[in-house]
Amino acid sequence: MESFFKLKELGTNVRTEIMAGITTFMTMAYILVVNPGILSGAGLSFESVFLATALAAGIFTIAMGLFVNFPVALAPGMGLNAFFATTVITSKATGHEITAEMGLAAVFISGIIFFILTVTQVRQILVVAIPDALKHAITVGIGLFIAIVGMKNSGLMSIITFEDGGTLLTMGHLKDPTVWLTIVGLGIIALLMVLRVKGAILIGMLVITLLGALPGVDLVHFNTLKEASWTPNFGELNFWHMDFADLFTTGLLTAIATFTFVELFDTFGTLVGTANRAGFFKNKEEGNKKVGKAMFVDSLAVSGGAMLGTSTVTAYVESSAGIAEGGRSGLTAVTTGACFLLALFLLPLALLIPGPATSAALIIVGVLMVQSVKEIDFTDLVIGIPAFLTVTIMPFTYNIANGISFGIVSYVLLAFVANLAGDKKHKIHWLMWVLFFIVIARYVFVGGE
Repeated sequence: MESFFKLKELGTNVRTEIMAGITTFMTMAYILVVNPGILSGAGLSFESVFLATALAAGIFTIAMGLFVNFPVALAPGMGLNAFFATTVITSKATGHEITAEMGLAAVFISGIIFFILTVTQVRQILVVAIPDALKHAITVGIGLFIAIVGMKNSGLMSIITFEDGGTLLTMGHLKDPTVWLTIVGLGIIALLMVLRVKGAILIGMLVITLLGALPGVDLVHFNTLKEASWTPNFGELNFWHMDFADLFTTGLLTAIATFTFVELFDTFGTLVGTANRAGFFKNKEEGNKKVGKAMFVDSLAVSGGAMLGTSTVTAYVESSAGIAEGGRSGLTAVTTGACFLLALFLLPLALLIPGPATSAALIIVGVLMVQSVKEIDFTDLVIGIPAFLTVTIMPFTYNIANGISFGIVSYVLLAFVANLAGDKKHKIHWLMWVLFFIVIARYVFVGGE
């Protein structure tokens, strides 16, 4: 094992790697409950998504460890799963309602595109083309987006939909048990995180579950432990549950582009960040090589996850928790992946977790993503205005694609004008012009659907 994972060369040992892998699992195990909770709202069953989540996270995290020797874990990504359930599946395209099966087909195709972009090196060009501030703005916008999803699901915030399709946010009723339990859960998780308790989100969710079983609350019923099977029923798995018939309808093309675009920058930032923390960029060439291989596995995971029946699978920033514990090799990832596969036998426990627990987790994850706002220089209006539009339009229109689109268009226009005025500080990559005209064409010929 030491020779296969090069443990001595990386300055680590088996015990450290295993403990680091367990730590990573503890910090991201919440996805086992949160992802099924979100995607069940899109017409997929909780059981099928739970199985898909555990399998996808287990298989592709182990693959990352074995083939890349990289201590990074993968699982269905937060933000894109909410986009999948709340925007893609509920939208209309040329008169046809988009089903969960069509949505999974869109994710699968985005994975194929992602793979092609990775192999042809276009992915690296795209990463360079987009200004860093816009990348951070996308992360912040998605953070606000999933926080709103969490507040909506808990009843803490209601979304009023008008006849013309517009929406308005309003406060929920604090007398509702799900609302106050979500607020209590937020406080518990926040306190644990301030105290730097490992697995704070997961522990907080378990505490909320216990509180939900109290008399008068009655959100949790322990009969589930007897009624549900502890043995995974793979017959419930929606393997290859995809519909390609309406793949090229307008709505799905937009969804494919959004899945690909968001995954592109989200993954790149996570992989580079974790590689830096693990010390792989002490040798820049070696670090780039490692990240390149990781991107290859990640691109396969996107389509692989769709085949299993879940939304976009991506690298998790929570992997940095294991790295902080000393994880430096693929053995950390293999350990985390093995934990996810063992979790296949914990479905009854997952079914116990009430909505307020997953809602609180969503809001907290939103907080973590919004931290990227500190990387944006809003005093530079050429980038500050596009970043602001990206951050605000994404949650307020309840659509990730809209935020990205307005960010790209406004940046290209403002940077172009600034260049004409003699301010050469902001360069416009040729690929940004391509994206600019694609976005304009989409809104001119298709509209905002």
